[in-house]
Amino acid sequence: MEIRMKIKWSRFQINKQNLYEWAYLLAAAFFILLFATRSSFLYPCNDWNDANSYFSVGKALFNGKVPYRDVFDQKGMYLYFFYGLAYLVSHTTFIGVFLLELILAVSDLKAIYRILCLYVKRSIALVVTPIVLAVMFSSRSFYWGGSAEEICLPFLLWGLFLSLRYFKNDYPHKAMDNRTLFAAGLLAGMIANIKFTSLGFFFAWMMCIAFSFLTRKDFPGAVKACLIFLGGMAISFIPWFIYFALHSALYYWYWGYVWINVFAYSNLNMEGPGLFERVYILTKLLYWLIIKNFCYFVFIIPGVLAFLLGRQKRWLERFNILALCFFLFLGIYVGGSELPYYALPLSIFTVLGFILIGQLVQKILFGKGNAGTGANTEPFGKKAVAAGIGSIVLCMGIVYALSMNIPHMSEKKEDIFLYQFEEIVSKEENPTLLNIGCLDAGLYTVCDIVPTCQWFQTQTVIMDTVLSEQERYIREGQIMFVIARNDYPEVIWEQYDLVAEAPWFHEGEEFTYYLFQKKSE
Repeated sequence: MEIRMKIKWSRFQINKQNLYEWAYLLAAAFFILLFATRSSFLYPCNDWNDANSYFSVGKALFNGKVPYRDVFDQKGMYLYFFYGLAYLVSHTTFIGVFLLELILAVSDLKAIYRILCLYVKRSIALVVTPIVLAVMFSSRSFYWGGSAEEICLPFLLWGLFLSLRYFKNDYPHKAMDNRTLFAAGLLAGMIANIKFTSLGFFFAWMMCIAFSFLTRKDFPGAVKACLIFLGGMAISFIPWFIYFALHSALYYWYWGYVWINVFAYSNLNMEGPGLFERVYILTKLLYWLIIKNFCYFVFIIPGVLAFLLGRQKRWLERFNILALCFFLFLGIYVGGSELPYYALPLSIFTVLGFILIGQLVQKILFGKGNAGTGANTEPFGKKAVAAGIGSIVLCMGIVYALSMNIPHMSEKKEDIFLYQFEEIVSKEENPTLLNIGCLDAGLYTVCDIVPTCQWFQTQTVIMDTVLSEQERYIREGQIMFVIARNDYPEVIWEQYDLVAEAPWFHEGEEFTYYLFQKKSE
């Protein structure tokens, strides 16, 4: 009886420790995001065009519209689904998006923590974990918050954990188990249905696992592993296959997400630069990415080098890290497009540099020891709690010092054009809106307007259809309000009056937004 009581008490302690861990990670994620993302309530609004576009399509999805066919944007369906859930929390603010980012950030932290526990003691891993995320979210590539790349991070980080765990603990003596292969396939499938440019990571992931079977001269096992991985990946497509099939819109799914991105948005149609010129361009691009996001590359570079040059690592373990980095970078940038937030998925390798820091701290505090042992049995003490609080405070300081978003906290709603225009639009019952000259400026959000036309915003894709269709909407007077940035077609004066205009500043440039209202009949 006494033995059973001890076992039960031990389990209770472990569960209690797990609860403390989750509470700590939640607190860390909250305070990091509180400053890092403009979706936070510390900011007057998140007026980033891309995030508002996702919000509008997610809103349309939950109001019976079919993405790509009825409202067009070219990202994946899980992104719109997540934003649609955020819309259900709040129709006119980004509080729901903040909660979405918070949930995903906790998952990020848990994955980072599990990675660190492979190499250092749990107590050290817990203290270091939030700092890794703070560095990632303070970077230029985090941008304003709510990007598709940010939504992809948990799936990439857990994929990195599964890969590192296998090559550290099991390879070459044991093949990767089917459950892990299937789970990795699910993660890859989520990436495929959010923004598939990051799929290069999972191509490298499965390639290295296949090599691990081949080094054991198990060709059938390699084939089986690939099929299991692809089976897991296929599961994530099933809900959307059913959805688009029921709406007779399978073609629009392919056209809007695959064809547009491959042939209209990138230059992969072989009309771009040649191979050697492309290699030069990508090398130069990598150099500038390192400069602009030095706050995490300063950890990535030594971390990757440690894996490549460190002792007691097998050649495939070294190659695995190199392949993951290379193919993730290649998948993102081989299409020829480049924007600041594209680089955020590369920040997952920041944790490699912090492994070195954690090992150094562990050596100073505990001597060599056995890294990562006793991960679930080390108790929480006063020193650990103090260290955790100190880590969160340090994270807040890092974000406050480095994030490009901090200056925008001082902005006031009444000075932002969206809320000036909202006062006019809200006077009308059931207003409709068209956004021209740029992606969604945010007026759909603050006015709680569901898009009513396919080209509800001006896309960056190279297609004459976008502008011609938007001009048709205006010529026919289909929409009650039109918001334009900097320019507008002359035909607008036939049906609309200019009712407001306001300046908008972005990264040193000044733009002018115009609000037109349909003339009274």
